[in-house]
Amino acid sequence: MEDGILPAHVGIIMDGNGRWAKKRLQPRTLGHRAGAQNFRTIIRYASQIGIKYLTVYAFSTENWSRPAEEVGALLRLFKDYLEEALRDFMDENIRVRFIGDVAAFPQELRELIAEVEEASAPKTGMVLNLAMNYGGRAEILRGAKAFAEDVQAGLCQPEDLTEEAFDRYLYTAGQPAPDLIIRPSGEQRVSNFLLWQCAYAEFVYFDILWPDFKPQDLDRAIEIYRSRQRRFGGV
Repeated sequence: MEDGILPAHVGIIMDGNGRWAKKRLQPRTLGHRAGAQNFRTIIRYASQIGIKYLTVYAFSTENWSRPAEEVGALLRLFKDYLEEALRDFMDENIRVRFIGDVAAFPQELRELIAEVEEASAPKTGMVLNLAMNYGGRAEILRGAKAFAEDVQAGLCQPEDLTEEAFDRYLYTAGQPAPDLIIRPSGEQRVSNFLLWQCAYAEFVYFDILWPDFKPQDLDRAIEIYRSRQRRFGGV
């Protein structure tokens, strides 16, 4: 990676695992396994080059509608990753956080999530946000309800609500908004990812399926980001 301005916060919509497997006449579950392995490669590389925050879309609120076999395979992959994180990943200076409604996951998975967050909390390097059972609309509704509860409890007034104040009710409270959002797979849509936070993010789309997304593709996305002039609504 050449010297230059890095985006502080990068979001990645990991997409294309199923199509990757289909192209190889393999079950979709094998595509997810390949995608999970690539996920490990990319997060380590992002940490090495100095990205401060990385948010990856691992499992959306809509993914529950997939076939039960595929959902089960994804949950097993999450479990494998969390166990690996506790066993091997703690050597990395990466703090792991989970954003989304993790209460919907099985108890064993929830316990692993809590254990990984606690074990990585002292880390001072890159913050890795794993968006699991996450949806941007659900996050905004959750924040609105939390603010309304605070108003009802007398902790604040309706007129206290500003954009800055609302940020504090989101899963990403205390973090900068994403500068760059990357979507492999050829699809060009947000898919309910960081809807509030992505208002002024730069988007880069690649016609590359996620298991084939390489560190040099992340480099290329960052170079595209650097080539753009960000005006944030100004001139």
